[in-house]
Amino acid sequence: MLSALGNALKIEELRNKLFFVLAMIVVYRIGAHIPVPGIDAEVLGKLFEGSGVLGFLNMFAGGALKRFTIFAMSISPYITSSIILQLLTIVIPKLEELSKQGQEGKKIINRYTRYATVVLGLIQGTGITIMIKNYGAIANPSFFNLATIVITLTAGTIFLMWLGEQITDKGIGNGISIIIFASIISRFPTAVITTIKGLQAGTISIFNVLIFLAIAVLVIAAVIYIQEGQRKIPVRYSKRVVGNKVYGGQSTHIPMKVNQAGVIPVIFASSVLLFPATIARFIQQDWAQAIAQALSPGSALYIILYAVLIMFFTYFYTAIQFNPIEIADNMKQRGGFIPGRRPGRPTAEYLDKVLTRITLAGAIFLAIVAVLPNFIMGLTGIQARFGGTALLIVIGVALRTMKQIETYLLSRHYESFME
Repeated sequence: MLSALGNALKIEELRNKLFFVLAMIVVYRIGAHIPVPGIDAEVLGKLFEGSGVLGFLNMFAGGALKRFTIFAMSISPYITSSIILQLLTIVIPKLEELSKQGQEGKKIINRYTRYATVVLGLIQGTGITIMIKNYGAIANPSFFNLATIVITLTAGTIFLMWLGEQITDKGIGNGISIIIFASIISRFPTAVITTIKGLQAGTISIFNVLIFLAIAVLVIAAVIYIQEGQRKIPVRYSKRVVGNKVYGGQSTHIPMKVNQAGVIPVIFASSVLLFPATIARFIQQDWAQAIAQALSPGSALYIILYAVLIMFFTYFYTAIQFNPIEIADNMKQRGGFIPGRRPGRPTAEYLDKVLTRITLAGAIFLAIVAVLPNFIMGLTGIQARFGGTALLIVIGVALRTMKQIETYLLSRHYESFME
């Protein structure tokens, strides 16, 4: 792997892309430490004590929400707007038509996503500003100061959206995913320092640390194994004679991944559960605070609902991404068939049957990995700075980025990362 990394740095184009990504991450981390003016940091710090919901949101902001910097909302409004547009693509014929028009249609949908991001940014920024105002974290809560805070937070999200697009265009990997990746990884050094202090103070034993590390390695290996796992459905094409040429006759396969939906179900489930809990945090009533506490990450109700929603969204998103009927029709038109299956409807039914079974394994795995850190922390007593959701995102982004680097290496006949 070190040899492959050295070869990657020898390619000028790839080296420039990697350095550009690193430079943009530095810009992001600098902005994550520029505070919004007029905020009482001491009062704001007390607000985050024991707050599972805000702590979860703070994790994806790389600590910027707790510090209430210009990037406090991170890229979450953009993610939410992207999810909404994907769902609307299913129910609105015009958007569905645009999604099938290639790059031009994608550009129009991306423009709609940007507009939605601005609107959601203003709404979320207003909600967060009202919340910290109610807790007395704003020194001078005049209309002008409140408006300035909302605009600053929204502008920070828009800048991050632009930064992510620049990484995608001029760097390597998906820019938005890399920003989230950097946010999560930035909390790792703090977790290590906290663990070391716990060892020195005697509150954590070295035995618990070793158990934690062993389980962490096994979980990471399992995530990579499942993420890369796939079932290959063999496909053969009949020979066709056109003039003096013979077409077809070759054999190929349909790769059906165990985790076809990636980390999208985890993000969907998190968003659905965090929405009512976040709204409840804004309401200064006992019943609202009880709801927020019951739906805080780590609670029993949250874990159960989280696992159920992950499995539901795994099937939901897989059904969107993989259409057995469409694939069977395309195969039939091109003279392809699955050995032992008749073309057309029997092929579609077979693909749907295989997809249902393999998705069940992926859905159960995602749910286990998402809730497992809660049990690991209870077993070892070590407070991990990120849970299963973050772990799945980090590994998914790392694998996807490595594959893009691998493509550059293979195109130059260099040794691959993925061996």
